[in-house]
Amino acid sequence: MKRDLILASSSPRRQEMLRVLGIAFEIHPAEIEEIPFHGEEPAAFAARMARQKAQAVARVHPDAVVIGADTVVVLEGRILGKPVDAADAVRMLKALRGQEHKVMTGFSVIVREAGIERNRVITSTVFVRRLTDREIEGYVATGEPLDKAGAYAIQGIGAFLVEGIVGSYTNIVGLPLSELLDELEAIGAVRLFDQEG
Repeated sequence: MKRDLILASSSPRRQEMLRVLGIAFEIHPAEIEEIPFHGEEPAAFAARMARQKAQAVARVHPDAVVIGADTVVVLEGRILGKPVDAADAVRMLKALRGQEHKVMTGFSVIVREAGIERNRVITSTVFVRRLTDREIEGYVATGEPLDKAGAYAIQGIGAFLVEGIVGSYTNIVGLPLSELLDELEAIGAVRLFDQEG
């Protein structure tokens, strides 16, 4: 039986990545409270958020393949969320400059009716250039960092601040495609390039 595929996310970046692969899916964003528990490790938080998003949508669509995901930017063990304003974005970028940090995406694939649940956290490392104050202020003035975790978008103008990465680029954007496809193929939800010839 072919099951519907649902992305439990309103993220345009996640949606675009799935579209590029030619995967048919529906969008049903999950409404959950995204607050870390006291002392919760960043990877555990990303995993919990992804799972809760997928579970919330799977309760309404128990026969669908539901994908939940959550991405966190982590500097020295601390989660950098979305900046509250431009000054906060400047502060975050000054903390990141010349440093390496981690980007962790938790994802969860749930088919409630079939009792299927697959959860993973993928970690990538990002190395940020030694940015000048002028570069930081100019970038923040574009408005791009204001709704991004860690105050930058590697797939946008923010690419200029990245000196290098180790790990999955798509993970940094918000959805580790290779690993997600492994899980979707393992449960028979997706078959890329399965035609003979």
